[in-house]
Amino acid sequence: MAKTVSKNILQILIILIFNNFLAQETPGKLTENTANDTIPKQDTIVLKKEPLESVLQTKADYNRRDFQKKMIYLNKNAQVKYQDVQIDADYISINESKSLMYARGKQDSSGKYIEPAVITQAGKKYETDEFQYNTKTKKAIAFNARTEESEGVIVAEKTKKYNDSVFAMRRANYTTDDYFIKKKDTAADYHLRASNIKLVKTKNKSSIISGPIQMYIEQVPTPLIMPFAILPFSDKRSAGILIPSFGERQDVGFFLNGLGYYQPIGEHFDLKILSDIYTKGSWNLRPEMNYVKKYRYSGNFSADIGTAVRGIKGLDDYGKTSTYRIAWRHTQDTKANPFLNFSASVDIVSTKFYNNTLNNNYILNQNVLNTQQNSTVTITKRFLKLPSTITATASYSQNFATGLSDLRLPQMNVAINQFYLFGSKTGTRTGLLENITVNTGLNLTNFVQTNEGELFTAAMWDKMQTGLKNNIALGTNTTIAKYFTFSLGANIDNALTTKTIKKYYDPLLNRPVTETNKGISGYSTFSTTASIQTTLYGQANFKKGSAIEAIRHMVTPSIGFTYSPDFGGSGFGYYKNYYDANGALTPYSIFDGGIIGSPSSGMVGALGFNIGNNIEMKVRSKKDSTGVKKLKIFESLNLSGNYNFAAKDHPFSIITINGQSSFFNNKLNVNTSLSLDPYKIVYLPGQDTGIRTEDLGGFSVQGFNLQLSYPLSSEIFGEKTDYAKKYKAKGEVRNENYYFDDDNYAHFDQAWTLNVNANYAYTKSYASRTPTRLASVGLDGSIKLTPYWNINGSTHYDMVTKQLAYTRIGFSRDQRSFTINFNWVPFGQYKVYDFFIGIKANILSDALKYKDRSFTQPNAPF
Repeated sequence: MAKTVSKNILQILIILIFNNFLAQETPGKLTENTANDTIPKQDTIVLKKEPLESVLQTKADYNRRDFQKKMIYLNKNAQVKYQDVQIDADYISINESKSLMYARGKQDSSGKYIEPAVITQAGKKYETDEFQYNTKTKKAIAFNARTEESEGVIVAEKTKKYNDSVFAMRRANYTTDDYFIKKKDTAADYHLRASNIKLVKTKNKSSIISGPIQMYIEQVPTPLIMPFAILPFSDKRSAGILIPSFGERQDVGFFLNGLGYYQPIGEHFDLKILSDIYTKGSWNLRPEMNYVKKYRYSGNFSADIGTAVRGIKGLDDYGKTSTYRIAWRHTQDTKANPFLNFSASVDIVSTKFYNNTLNNNYILNQNVLNTQQNSTVTITKRFLKLPSTITATASYSQNFATGLSDLRLPQMNVAINQFYLFGSKTGTRTGLLENITVNTGLNLTNFVQTNEGELFTAAMWDKMQTGLKNNIALGTNTTIAKYFTFSLGANIDNALTTKTIKKYYDPLLNRPVTETNKGISGYSTFSTTASIQTTLYGQANFKKGSAIEAIRHMVTPSIGFTYSPDFGGSGFGYYKNYYDANGALTPYSIFDGGIIGSPSSGMVGALGFNIGNNIEMKVRSKKDSTGVKKLKIFESLNLSGNYNFAAKDHPFSIITINGQSSFFNNKLNVNTSLSLDPYKIVYLPGQDTGIRTEDLGGFSVQGFNLQLSYPLSSEIFGEKTDYAKKYKAKGEVRNENYYFDDDNYAHFDQAWTLNVNANYAYTKSYASRTPTRLASVGLDGSIKLTPYWNINGSTHYDMVTKQLAYTRIGFSRDQRSFTINFNWVPFGQYKVYDFFIGIKANILSDALKYKDRSFTQPNAPF
């Protein structure tokens, strides 16, 4: 039956479909004059078209119009379509006299809503129990309305619409729990609850502004309460509060770590301001700015500025230390300019920064163990037609143990690409002449070693040295008798510097004195080498019944001769002499301690050798498809040393042995090195310093190092359990499938990893009777107690001091739509525990951030 609806009624439906959304709790009740429908089902009511309006289509199992009361009733499977909007509800009524429209979902016999009213517009669905709209005032009230916004869903007990852009809600919950959104679960694993919130809708985005808001986990309130919140529903980056972790540190008290605010700035910048607050008075401020330009560059600036307070004021243990850290990272995209590249890695800290760190991340990441900090800024220029590369570098290196810093500002290197000195006559290079290659370049360095207080002062500039070095390396090789490779080489070094030294003995001071002479001076040195190398193979085969099929041994021996003159001779002028307190003539180089180093003294005519070994074994294996398995006994085992014919004493050098191998399917890695002194060392009674004699045969150990590492995991041991065959019962927990035994215990794979590493180092020289030993064992790994609980940690045990070194234990819980992390350092200088809750959804990673979602995250503009 055709009916006529006024223009105002059509406007009501359009506005309602666009704006009805949000939650489901116990609804309020609206007054509605309803009547029992007695007219049979009509498929469509086509209302007379008003000017500038589209056709409104309705259908229901039962519909009726009361002309006297000016009411339209749609009952049971009621539906209204208008343009791209569709309303489905159990009941819809329109009161023309009061300018009211009412709709509600399906109820059971007790009046409880069992199905919501659904509004679909442009493919998006909104659900509500009931709502009422006044066409004259254009205001609406919705109860238990539910809507999906971006990655989350909002449920509000009561919603009042002021206009098309502003909505006020009372007792509203917001969650990003995917299971709750998809109605796999009737309760969200977490939600944010506010008594009053305002929803503001604009053309491009929507956002929620609330007063005090509290987090609930599994319907249980938590102490995580914020005075206000801004939840932006937009694909673009948006401002938001940065949620901190909290815990306690023994030295500085309870804390909030990482509390702050995030603010995007245009398309290419964003800013984070973090703070660390401690109950004993310490504080730290951490601003950070990220920037990016697609296909050009990216980087960030960051800083740590704070004051560490320890002890109680007025007592001897009280201390107050100011610290700072300034960092800059810049990376140029390789596509930006292949001929010019700029990069920066700057990290400058106060000397006591890591000893007084207030950012707990440096403790958990073991940065507090740093003994040195390096900063570098580099510009590299390449040329299309010139065979050279220019690299300019400024570097700053801080040594926390000595308190000294090395500054190189600037340092420039000009490298000429390797080239052949002579052309090939046949197109294939043969012989020594055609294979001669030349490598050369220039290196300019300005260097000074200073302390933190002298940095960029007149005293620092006065100590700065300038050096220029040029190296020319010539090399060639050829094959002799098919199996031998013969090589020749020459190396020439030229160096200039602006400072040299002069030493003399001052009888008044009763000690040697060193004077610095300013002026350009330099030296030139050269050396030549000749070597021959070959490869030998040997194999031992075993009988068929043996478990070992064969052992293969590859030997790579080489022998070479090196010559360089004595640059310490008086004819060169690089070395001088002075008389010490005992009247002994003592030589020294005028370049000692300088930026370009000192030329070598003493003639070198040394015959050197190196023997490389590779040993493999083939064993029979039924598990291998070929029936044979290859095992590496030694991937490399090298023996090297030399004999200097020109030396006046101790012509034999220290003999070194280096080995590397891996076992158990390359799981166990072994690295070892050994240094042996061929001369006997004698220690006189009562003296700690030994005398290195000229007698051969001592072969005392001067150094030994052994490093072991082995990664263990649950995959290595045993076969994977087939739970489907072993257990008959199957169930579901949090939408994950489990198998249950007869006692109703769930079974699943408990994956785990454990990395074991060990290190032993022994060092001894004739300068001391007592050797130095270092020995430690380290463990780090993780285990999944359940599919959602993970434990990880690391520790090191010092076997010399018999103490545990740095130890960390961490727990993490995957709570479906958010994570819980707990980290604990139980002992040591920094005893700390840190607790954190973070929401996974990207929409709240901006508004309530718990991770660094900057330009590297999805949907970020460039």
